[in-house]
Amino acid sequence: MSEILLIRHGETTWSASRRHTSYTDLELTPDGERQSRALAAALAGRRFARVLSSPRQRATRTAHLAGLTVDATDPDLAEWNYGAYEGRTTVDIHEENPRWNIWTDGCPDGESPAEVGARLDRVLDRVTPLLERGSVALVGHAHSLRVLGARWIGLPPSAGGLLRLDTATVSVLGHEHGRRVILRWNQPVPQTTTTGPDRAARH
Repeated sequence: MSEILLIRHGETTWSASRRHTSYTDLELTPDGERQSRALAAALAGRRFARVLSSPRQRATRTAHLAGLTVDATDPDLAEWNYGAYEGRTTVDIHEENPRWNIWTDGCPDGESPAEVGARLDRVLDRVTPLLERGSVALVGHAHSLRVLGARWIGLPPSAGGLLRLDTATVSVLGHEHGRRVILRWNQPVPQTTTTGPDRAARH
């Protein structure tokens, strides 16, 4: 049965240092490029009815290095707009606002959970009919893909906070007995030069 594959981009300097990155258009680090090339093994043999990417270069470059041909970029796949918190870490933000939680509070001058959920719902509305033709690949970012995973199984955007997502990973959404389910989540690439269990931002 057809599936939706969620692919988070490879490492950037800001993801490595846990800085919130949405509209800042960063390149991949050398490790991020190696991670992205390694994704090709996880995607080998798959054919996609559609491949969509966030317009940010860290996502489109990841898709290219992973051997995917992007059919279109979709602004709705962009990362959560962090507004005034762009480029800052959660630790830094908590020094001035200890109770802040992106999953319930959103970001000042940026997006609320409901706003992010609404645009990821639009993505699902567009790609779900394509599953009749084959699987779909979506290349994007940590927070937005976590919201998309939550929305796929009928949970509110805030439930994305329970779905950690590392750089250069593959997650798979599908069906079981007619129900929408998460088939696999946060599956790492077979080989990467980045070691250790904590290689992604956990905002």
